[in-house]
Amino acid sequence: MVDLPPLHPGEVLVRTEFSLMSTGTENIVFNRLFDPGTHWDQWVQYPFYPGYSAAGIVEASEASAFKPGDRVAARAKHQSHFVKPADECYPIPQSLPLEEALWFALAKIAWHGARVADYKLGDSVLIIGAGPIGQMSIRWARAAGVTSIIAGDAAPERLALATAGGASAVIPLPIAQARDALLAANANGLPRVVIDTTGNADVFAAALGLADHYGRVVILGDTGRPASQKLTSDVITRGLTIVGVHDGHNTAEWNGGSISRVFFALASTGRFALEGLNTHHFRPADCAKAYETANRERTKTMGIVFDWSKES
Repeated sequence: MVDLPPLHPGEVLVRTEFSLMSTGTENIVFNRLFDPGTHWDQWVQYPFYPGYSAAGIVEASEASAFKPGDRVAARAKHQSHFVKPADECYPIPQSLPLEEALWFALAKIAWHGARVADYKLGDSVLIIGAGPIGQMSIRWARAAGVTSIIAGDAAPERLALATAGGASAVIPLPIAQARDALLAANANGLPRVVIDTTGNADVFAAALGLADHYGRVVILGDTGRPASQKLTSDVITRGLTIVGVHDGHNTAEWNGGSISRVFFALASTGRFALEGLNTHHFRPADCAKAYETANRERTKTMGIVFDWSKES
Protein backbone atom coordinates (compact mmCIF):
# COMPACT_ATOMS: atom_id res chain seq x y z
CA MET A 1 0.00 0.00 0.00
CA VAL A 2 1.35 3.42 -1.02
CA ASP A 3 -0.15 6.68 0.20
CA LEU A 4 -0.88 9.13 -2.60
CA PRO A 5 0.31 12.72 -2.24
CA PRO A 6 -2.32 15.46 -1.83
CA LEU A 7 -3.70 17.03 -5.00
CA HIS A 8 -2.12 20.41 -5.71
CA PRO A 9 -3.13 23.09 -8.24
CA GLY A 10 -2.36 21.96 -11.77
CA GLU A 11 -2.53 18.27 -10.89
CA VAL A 12 -4.97 15.42 -11.51
CA LEU A 13 -5.83 12.23 -9.65
CA VAL A 14 -6.20 9.28 -12.03
CA ARG A 15 -7.71 5.85 -11.42
CA THR A 16 -5.65 3.36 -13.39
CA GLU A 17 -7.60 1.07 -15.68
CA PHE A 18 -4.62 -0.66 -17.33
CA SER A 19 -0.84 -0.56 -17.17
CA LEU A 20 1.64 -2.11 -19.60
CA MET A 21 4.76 -3.97 -18.56
CA SER A 22 7.91 -2.85 -20.34
CA THR A 23 9.29 -6.35 -20.64
CA GLY A 24 12.75 -5.29 -21.77
CA THR A 25 13.37 -2.72 -19.03
CA GLU A 26 11.58 -4.63 -16.30
CA ASN A 27 13.37 -7.90 -17.07
CA ILE A 28 16.74 -6.15 -16.89
CA VAL A 29 15.78 -4.70 -13.51
CA PHE A 30 14.17 -7.94 -12.25
CA ASN A 31 17.25 -10.00 -13.10
CA ARG A 32 19.81 -7.26 -12.41
CA LEU A 33 21.24 -7.63 -15.89
CA PHE A 34 23.49 -4.57 -15.75
CA ASP A 35 27.08 -3.86 -14.86
CA PRO A 36 28.30 -1.79 -11.90
CA GLY A 37 28.88 1.84 -12.77
CA THR A 38 26.39 1.97 -15.65
CA HIS A 39 23.46 4.37 -15.72
CA TRP A 40 21.28 1.34 -14.91
CA ASP A 41 23.27 0.81 -11.72
CA GLN A 42 22.71 4.43 -10.74
CA TRP A 43 18.99 4.37 -11.58
CA VAL A 44 17.88 1.04 -10.12
CA GLN A 45 17.59 1.08 -6.36
CA TYR A 46 15.83 -1.76 -4.56
CA PRO A 47 13.05 -2.00 -3.59
CA PHE A 48 12.24 -0.91 -7.12
CA TYR A 49 8.73 0.12 -8.19
CA PRO A 50 8.39 -0.67 -11.92
CA GLY A 51 6.16 0.60 -14.68
CA TYR A 52 5.95 3.69 -16.85
CA SER A 53 2.88 3.25 -19.04
CA ALA A 54 -0.65 3.62 -17.67
CA ALA A 55 -4.08 4.55 -18.95
CA GLY A 56 -7.01 5.50 -16.78
CA ILE A 57 -9.82 7.84 -15.81
CA VAL A 58 -9.47 11.22 -14.12
CA GLU A 59 -11.19 11.06 -10.71
CA ALA A 60 -10.34 14.56 -9.47
CA SER A 61 -8.73 17.56 -11.09
CA GLU A 62 -7.11 20.78 -9.95
CA ALA A 63 -6.27 21.65 -13.55
CA SER A 64 -8.35 23.36 -16.21
CA ALA A 65 -7.17 20.92 -18.89
CA PHE A 66 -9.04 17.93 -17.41
CA LYS A 67 -12.27 17.11 -15.63
CA PRO A 68 -13.43 13.96 -13.83
CA GLY A 69 -14.26 11.24 -16.33
CA ASP A 70 -11.61 12.21 -18.88
CA ARG A 71 -9.49 9.38 -20.31
CA VAL A 72 -5.74 9.93 -20.06
CA ALA A 73 -2.41 8.17 -20.50
CA ALA A 74 0.60 8.95 -18.34
CA ARG A 75 4.07 7.74 -17.46
CA ALA A 76 3.04 6.15 -14.18
CA LYS A 77 4.05 3.05 -12.26
CA HIS A 78 1.98 -0.10 -11.86
CA GLN A 79 -0.49 1.16 -9.26
CA SER A 80 -4.23 1.59 -8.85
CA HIS A 81 -4.15 5.42 -8.67
CA PHE A 82 -1.64 8.14 -9.31
CA VAL A 83 -1.30 11.91 -9.05
CA LYS A 84 0.40 13.74 -11.90
CA PRO A 85 0.80 17.29 -13.20
CA ALA A 86 -1.78 17.84 -15.93
CA ASP A 87 0.90 18.52 -18.52
CA GLU A 88 2.24 14.99 -17.96
CA CYS A 89 -1.12 13.44 -18.80
CA TYR A 90 -2.21 12.98 -22.40
CA PRO A 91 -5.86 12.83 -23.51
CA ILE A 92 -6.87 9.59 -25.22
CA PRO A 93 -9.30 9.85 -28.16
CA GLN A 94 -12.66 8.20 -27.52
CA SER A 95 -12.20 6.01 -30.57
CA LEU A 96 -9.04 4.40 -29.16
CA PRO A 97 -9.39 1.60 -26.57
CA LEU A 98 -7.51 2.29 -23.35
CA GLU A 99 -5.62 -1.00 -23.68
CA GLU A 100 -4.23 0.07 -27.06
CA ALA A 101 -3.42 3.57 -25.84
CA LEU A 102 -1.04 1.92 -23.35
CA TRP A 103 1.54 1.62 -26.11
CA PHE A 104 2.12 5.38 -26.16
CA ALA A 105 5.22 5.18 -23.94
CA LEU A 106 6.98 2.50 -25.98
CA ALA A 107 5.95 4.29 -29.18
CA LYS A 108 7.66 7.42 -27.84
CA ILE A 109 10.93 5.56 -27.31
CA ALA A 110 10.78 4.13 -30.83
CA TRP A 111 9.91 7.59 -32.21
CA HIS A 112 13.26 8.90 -30.98
CA GLY A 113 14.90 6.03 -32.86
CA ALA A 114 12.96 6.88 -36.00
CA ARG A 115 13.92 10.53 -35.75
CA VAL A 116 17.67 9.90 -35.59
CA ALA A 117 17.36 7.19 -38.28
CA ASP A 118 16.52 10.09 -40.61
CA TYR A 119 14.23 8.05 -42.85
CA LYS A 120 13.44 9.18 -46.35
CA LEU A 121 10.49 8.31 -48.58
CA GLY A 122 11.28 5.06 -50.34
CA ASP A 123 14.11 4.24 -47.93
CA SER A 124 15.24 0.80 -46.72
CA VAL A 125 15.60 -0.30 -43.10
CA LEU A 126 16.41 -3.44 -41.17
CA ILE A 127 14.87 -3.57 -37.69
CA ILE A 128 16.62 -6.14 -35.52
CA GLY A 129 14.31 -7.52 -32.85
CA ALA A 130 10.54 -7.76 -33.15
CA GLY A 131 9.78 -7.33 -29.47
CA PRO A 132 7.71 -4.40 -28.16
CA ILE A 133 10.17 -1.66 -29.18
CA GLY A 134 10.82 -3.37 -32.50
CA GLN A 135 7.08 -3.51 -33.21
CA MET A 136 6.79 0.22 -32.59
CA SER A 137 9.83 0.87 -34.79
CA ILE A 138 8.26 -1.07 -37.67
CA ARG A 139 5.10 1.01 -37.43
CA TRP A 140 6.94 4.34 -37.39
CA ALA A 141 8.95 3.29 -40.44
CA ARG A 142 5.72 2.49 -42.24
CA ALA A 143 4.19 5.82 -41.22
CA ALA A 144 7.31 7.61 -42.54
CA GLY A 145 6.99 6.10 -46.02
CA VAL A 146 9.88 3.63 -45.85
CA THR A 147 9.47 1.18 -48.73
CA SER A 148 11.62 -1.75 -47.58
CA ILE A 149 10.98 -2.57 -43.90
CA ILE A 150 12.67 -5.82 -42.95
CA ALA A 151 12.24 -7.28 -39.47
CA GLY A 152 14.65 -9.87 -38.13
CA ASP A 153 13.99 -12.00 -35.08
CA ALA A 154 14.91 -15.56 -34.16
CA ALA A 155 11.50 -15.99 -32.49
CA PRO A 156 8.99 -16.68 -35.30
CA GLU A 157 6.03 -16.01 -32.96
CA ARG A 158 6.80 -12.29 -33.17
CA LEU A 159 7.03 -11.99 -36.92
CA ALA A 160 3.32 -12.28 -37.73
CA LEU A 161 2.78 -9.13 -35.65
CA ALA A 162 5.68 -7.49 -37.49
CA THR A 163 3.99 -8.18 -40.82
CA ALA A 164 0.66 -6.89 -39.51
CA GLY A 165 2.44 -3.71 -38.43
CA GLY A 166 3.95 -2.99 -41.84
CA ALA A 167 7.07 -5.11 -42.32
CA SER A 168 7.56 -5.86 -46.02
CA ALA A 169 9.68 -8.92 -45.21
CA VAL A 170 10.65 -10.89 -42.12
CA ILE A 171 13.72 -13.00 -41.37
CA PRO A 172 13.19 -15.77 -38.78
CA LEU A 173 16.91 -16.27 -38.07
CA PRO A 174 19.53 -15.18 -35.57
CA ILE A 175 20.84 -11.93 -36.97
CA ALA A 176 24.38 -13.31 -37.36
CA GLN A 177 22.95 -15.76 -39.91
CA ALA A 178 20.66 -13.31 -41.70
CA ARG A 179 22.84 -11.72 -44.39
CA ASP A 180 21.77 -13.86 -47.35
CA ALA A 181 18.08 -13.61 -46.42
CA LEU A 182 18.44 -9.85 -45.97
CA LEU A 183 19.96 -9.43 -49.42
CA ALA A 184 17.18 -11.52 -50.95
CA ALA A 185 14.53 -9.41 -49.22
CA ASN A 186 16.09 -6.08 -50.17
CA ALA A 187 16.68 -6.38 -53.93
CA ASN A 188 20.16 -7.86 -53.38
CA GLY A 189 21.39 -4.84 -51.47
CA LEU A 190 21.99 -3.97 -47.83
CA PRO A 191 19.64 -1.46 -46.17
CA ARG A 192 20.72 2.13 -45.62
CA VAL A 193 19.46 2.07 -42.02
CA VAL A 194 19.81 -0.66 -39.40
CA ILE A 195 18.03 -0.29 -36.05
CA ASP A 196 19.07 -2.58 -33.22
CA THR A 197 16.20 -2.71 -30.74
CA THR A 198 17.37 -5.77 -28.83
CA GLY A 199 19.47 -4.38 -26.01
CA ASN A 200 21.68 -7.42 -26.60
CA ALA A 201 25.33 -6.40 -26.72
CA ASP A 202 26.24 -9.39 -28.89
CA VAL A 203 23.88 -8.24 -31.64
CA PHE A 204 25.68 -4.94 -32.15
CA ALA A 205 28.64 -6.33 -34.13
CA ALA A 206 26.29 -8.22 -36.46
CA ALA A 207 24.22 -5.06 -36.94
CA LEU A 208 27.30 -3.15 -38.12
CA GLY A 209 27.90 -5.76 -40.79
CA LEU A 210 24.41 -5.43 -42.26
CA ALA A 211 24.24 -1.71 -43.07
CA ASP A 212 25.04 -0.46 -46.56
CA HIS A 213 28.10 1.68 -47.34
CA TYR A 214 27.77 5.08 -45.61
CA GLY A 215 24.70 3.74 -43.84
CA ARG A 216 23.39 4.46 -40.38
CA VAL A 217 23.17 2.09 -37.40
CA VAL A 218 20.81 3.17 -34.61
CA ILE A 219 21.30 1.70 -31.15
CA LEU A 220 17.77 1.82 -29.79
CA GLY A 221 17.90 -1.14 -27.39
CA ASP A 222 19.51 -0.05 -24.12
CA THR A 223 21.89 -2.76 -22.93
CA GLY A 224 22.87 -3.03 -19.29
CA ARG A 225 26.33 -4.20 -20.36
CA PRO A 226 27.65 -1.57 -22.82
CA ALA A 227 31.28 -2.66 -22.36
CA SER A 228 30.34 -5.86 -24.19
CA GLN A 229 29.39 -3.96 -27.35
CA LYS A 230 32.29 -4.18 -29.81
CA LEU A 231 33.04 -2.13 -32.89
CA THR A 232 34.03 -3.91 -36.09
CA SER A 233 36.07 -2.83 -39.10
CA ASP A 234 32.78 -2.10 -40.92
CA VAL A 235 32.69 1.30 -39.20
CA ILE A 236 35.87 2.42 -40.98
CA THR A 237 35.81 0.44 -44.21
CA ARG A 238 32.23 1.29 -45.05
CA GLY A 239 31.95 4.71 -43.42
CA LEU A 240 29.10 3.94 -41.06
CA THR A 241 27.38 6.41 -38.77
CA ILE A 242 26.40 5.07 -35.34
CA VAL A 243 23.72 6.90 -33.38
CA GLY A 244 22.59 6.09 -29.86
CA VAL A 245 19.12 7.02 -28.69
CA HIS A 246 17.29 7.00 -25.37
CA ASP A 247 13.85 7.67 -23.95
CA GLY A 248 15.16 10.83 -22.33
CA HIS A 249 16.23 12.50 -25.60
CA ASN A 250 13.35 14.96 -25.56
CA THR A 251 13.38 18.38 -27.20
CA ALA A 252 11.12 21.40 -27.03
CA GLU A 253 9.50 20.18 -30.26
CA TRP A 254 9.40 16.44 -29.65
CA ASN A 255 8.58 15.22 -26.16
CA GLY A 256 6.03 13.10 -24.33
CA GLY A 257 3.10 15.37 -25.16
CA SER A 258 3.82 16.08 -28.82
CA ILE A 259 4.82 12.51 -29.69
CA SER A 260 1.75 11.10 -27.92
CA ARG A 261 -0.52 13.40 -29.92
CA VAL A 262 0.92 12.05 -33.18
CA PHE A 263 0.72 8.48 -31.95
CA PHE A 264 -2.90 8.79 -30.79
CA ALA A 265 -3.92 10.51 -34.04
CA LEU A 266 -2.48 7.68 -36.14
CA ALA A 267 -3.61 4.86 -33.86
CA SER A 268 -7.18 6.11 -33.51
CA THR A 269 -7.62 6.12 -37.30
CA GLY A 270 -6.02 2.71 -37.85
CA ARG A 271 -2.89 4.09 -39.50
CA PHE A 272 -0.71 2.74 -36.68
CA ALA A 273 -1.83 -0.86 -36.18
CA LEU A 274 -2.06 -2.01 -32.55
CA GLU A 275 -4.49 -4.92 -32.79
CA GLY A 276 -3.12 -8.14 -31.35
CA LEU A 277 -0.12 -6.62 -29.59
CA ASN A 278 -1.53 -7.22 -26.11
CA THR A 279 -0.98 -10.93 -25.70
CA HIS A 280 -1.27 -11.44 -21.93
CA HIS A 281 -3.52 -10.00 -19.24
CA PHE A 282 -3.05 -10.33 -15.48
CA ARG A 283 -4.75 -9.09 -12.35
CA PRO A 284 -2.37 -6.96 -10.30
CA ALA A 285 -2.64 -9.55 -7.51
CA ASP A 286 -1.12 -12.06 -9.92
CA CYS A 287 1.95 -9.92 -10.60
CA ALA A 288 4.37 -12.69 -9.55
CA LYS A 289 2.94 -14.92 -12.27
CA ALA A 290 3.11 -12.04 -14.76
CA TYR A 291 6.82 -11.48 -14.16
CA GLU A 292 7.51 -15.19 -14.19
CA THR A 293 5.81 -15.36 -17.60
CA ALA A 294 7.82 -12.42 -18.90
CA ASN A 295 11.01 -13.95 -17.57
CA ARG A 296 10.53 -17.51 -18.78
CA GLU A 297 8.50 -17.03 -21.96
CA ARG A 298 9.94 -13.81 -23.31
CA THR A 299 9.65 -14.73 -26.97
CA LYS A 300 6.02 -15.83 -26.58
CA THR A 301 4.87 -12.59 -24.99
CA MET A 302 4.37 -9.13 -26.43
CA GLY A 303 2.13 -6.77 -24.49
CA ILE A 304 1.73 -7.88 -20.85
CA VAL A 305 -1.13 -5.86 -19.40
CA PHE A 306 -2.15 -5.41 -15.77
CA ASP A 307 -5.93 -5.00 -15.59
CA TRP A 308 -6.82 -2.71 -12.68
CA SER A 309 -10.38 -2.11 -13.87
CA LYS A 310 -11.92 -4.94 -11.85
CA GLU A 311 -9.92 -4.37 -8.66
CA SER A 312 -11.90 -3.19 -5.67
